[in-house]
Amino acid sequence: MKRKDSFVFSSASEPHRIRTKEILKSHPHIRKLIGKNPLTIFAIIGLVALQVGLAFAVAEQSWWIVIGAAYLIGAFADHALFVMIHECAHRLLFKKPEANRLAGIFANIPQLFPSSVSFERYHIKHHSFQGVHELDADLPNKWEAKLINNYFIGKVIWLFFYPIFQVFRISRLKEIKPFDGWVALNWGVQIAFIVLVTVFLGPKAIIFLLLSFFFSVGLHPLGARWIQEHYLTHGEQETYSYYGPLNNVAFNVGFHNEHHDFPSVPWNRLPQIRAGAPSFYNTLFYHKSWTKLFFRFLFDKEISLFSRVVRNDRGKVKLTDESKPDVELVAMK
Repeated sequence: MKRKDSFVFSSASEPHRIRTKEILKSHPHIRKLIGKNPLTIFAIIGLVALQVGLAFAVAEQSWWIVIGAAYLIGAFADHALFVMIHECAHRLLFKKPEANRLAGIFANIPQLFPSSVSFERYHIKHHSFQGVHELDADLPNKWEAKLINNYFIGKVIWLFFYPIFQVFRISRLKEIKPFDGWVALNWGVQIAFIVLVTVFLGPKAIIFLLLSFFFSVGLHPLGARWIQEHYLTHGEQETYSYYGPLNNVAFNVGFHNEHHDFPSVPWNRLPQIRAGAPSFYNTLFYHKSWTKLFFRFLFDKEISLFSRVVRNDRGKVKLTDESKPDVELVAMK
């Protein structure tokens, strides 16, 4: 198997804006799904309480129980909290931006790493400039893709340390201010929480929360979500949805094409987009199992970190790019 050494270049603009216009033209009732869901705050409160309660419960248990609880329960709770932070980033809870940001900071608490405020800024750029390497933090760094490529052990390491690899992507996104008062507040809340848990519950509680965080985004079937969303696993299709049972505990985050087409629709209404415009979504390839995709990603040498679509000129159409030899010029339909 020949090593890949370039991303897949597209001369077309990202697909979602075009599809959104087509859907609204033929199914105008979809527009009624746009709005807020303030009840999501109760899901956030419940998930935060669950993680703190679990940390308390395992604080005096054996290490096997700590690790097992993190993998089997904590990972799912933290993954759900990532979805809640995602909802807050799109301001889908409350009318005031500040209220959504505070809700995101609260949801971030059990995850230990202060990421909610920063995620909001980088994620909105991902929606606006999907595939533009200098603006889309969801894309791997070029050195990151070359290092991991399609090697099994590399993919294992990459999944387990996925949050750390994401941190190294920040330096290439020059248009985003990395630090301000909101980021400082996010850090302050996390530091205070870590101190309190360490003092009152001890090291096992912290390790449980730490492992829950890493399992929720990495070496776990849930980690396949990051592959599902935009990695080229079926021809040249750029974005994929997941319609499997884990959507029930992941707040419909698998409906990713729907979300990119209508980012102002809250999590509970995403299935209604597909149901209301089936001809647009049932013709797209979708995943049915994160677990199956997880193992396929690890073992399939056809899938590497270079299995991503990139475009330039801030997403505008450009037919050639001779100045970037590390990008494969492939016509995307």
